[in-house]
Amino acid sequence: MPNELQPPRGTHDLIGEDQRRHQHVIDTARRIAALYGFDEWSTPLFEDTRVFSRTLGETSDVVTKEMYSFQDRGGDAITLRPEATAGICRALVTNGLTQSLPQKVFCAGPMFRYERPQKGRYRQFHQIDVELIGSAEPLADAEVIACGWEILKALGVAGDTVLEINTLGDAESRQDYRGALVGYFSKHHAALSADSQSRLERNPLRILDSKDERDRTIVANAPTIAGFLTEPAAKFYARLQTYLDRFGVPFRENPRIVRGLDYYGHTAFEFVTSKLGAQGTVMGGGRYDGLVEEMGGPPTPAVGWAAGIERLAMLLPDPPRVPAPVAVVPVGEAAEAVSLNVLQALRHAGIRAEIAYRGNLRRRMERANRIGARAAVVIGDDDIAEGVAQVKDLASGEQVAVALADLPHRLR
Repeated sequence: MPNELQPPRGTHDLIGEDQRRHQHVIDTARRIAALYGFDEWSTPLFEDTRVFSRTLGETSDVVTKEMYSFQDRGGDAITLRPEATAGICRALVTNGLTQSLPQKVFCAGPMFRYERPQKGRYRQFHQIDVELIGSAEPLADAEVIACGWEILKALGVAGDTVLEINTLGDAESRQDYRGALVGYFSKHHAALSADSQSRLERNPLRILDSKDERDRTIVANAPTIAGFLTEPAAKFYARLQTYLDRFGVPFRENPRIVRGLDYYGHTAFEFVTSKLGAQGTVMGGGRYDGLVEEMGGPPTPAVGWAAGIERLAMLLPDPPRVPAPVAVVPVGEAAEAVSLNVLQALRHAGIRAEIAYRGNLRRRMERANRIGARAAVVIGDDDIAEGVAQVKDLASGEQVAVALADLPHRLR
């Protein structure tokens, strides 16, 4: 009879190869981010709902449709975090770190959104996240992007991704551009999707990011922001591109990349791939100079990105290899005590070692083969008397006697 208890829809268990891929993404990102000077933070999995409703916008899809929000026993409005940036900015303000800028932050962990599960997209999903808070210079944007590029290279997936960049300009640029978009899309109002008709009133920039085919044909001829950039905004964008060239990060411009909230400005970017079907963005971010202020802090410039661990794990060319263990095989009760000493000596030397808990020699050797051991260390009464163990190479079948004290050195 099949087990009726299954993981909730949109969640998945990480076991074996899946877990190794997942952990490899985190470990690699953590190592590269540290080289760039980013310190790791961990913020709560749930926050006061206002942390997200205030920062993501009361009318955004995440807030209105996707957040896991509930009232706890004390009557407080709580939300499982749908993304990491807002919690990091809240932590910056809460811990009085706005006086100690810049702060370079790396984090990794689960996020939660109630949306339709599909390839590479889950309701409990995982992200790595990099934020550089406290610098208004385009060099900060370029360094954050370069860090992401180096992580993709270290994972061996950079060749499957392309960096696309855009500018959202400064506030004056966006105001003029927004007006031009409203004028253009209003002429096509009847042909727009219902979502885009609604966005036309609230945030016309979001229409540029629509995945609806009806919208995409209209968006193709929409004006771009290039003609509306102020001189300082154009200069910021040009310097960003110069810095990316100096960092050796290849890119292409995509004027349709947007961020939907008012505090986003200047840089917007995505690393995209064609290897995952519709879910093509594996890393994305931008500059958000107003978010810390939304949290009650002072006006503070910031830039960062988030990347989906599940999507990056799917792109990995091969799962990380697990070191083949050494099987320690005692023959007889007298050998067990010595075998346990050998077992721990190998582990202390950094060698993965296992022992079967019961069975005769044949069964223990069968188990050694079943777990993929590279060698078996067989210890019997005669071996103890001579101070040796029989080391059998399970690939070649070759067997040699090795002094007990030399086992870690020989097997390493």
